[in-house]
Amino acid sequence: MFAALNIFFFVFHTALIVFNVFGWMLKVTRKWNLVTLLLTLFSWLAMGMIYGIGYCLCTDWHWQVRARMGIEEDADSYIVLLVRNISGWDPPVALVNAVAMWVFIFALTMSLSLNIRDYLLSKKSVIEHP
Repeated sequence: MFAALNIFFFVFHTALIVFNVFGWMLKVTRKWNLVTLLLTLFSWLAMGMIYGIGYCLCTDWHWQVRARMGIEEDADSYIVLLVRNISGWDPPVALVNAVAMWVFIFALTMSLSLNIRDYLLSKKSVIEHP
């Protein structure tokens, strides 16, 4: 069961990261992208006030599954683990955190901007075509 959960978390968490980064690009996914970005921000900051800034619920659960499998995790973040597993390179944690933060800020800015634009355009359309 833990092996299946380990695979699930690799797929789900990676898909969530990809969706957070690129989900703002398509109008059909834009609102959900904003939701997942805000939930990520909540995890990193609000839950981070309790567990440490940058806390990720998905990473925590995945690490718990891997610990039950007897895998001692030495990666400082899920992205470090992904980079290490995909490329074999063990990136500096500070670099990973900085890139993750800037990519997140860019994605959140794009998502907020485009969601606000879409909302304003929809209101304008209703006013012009009642």
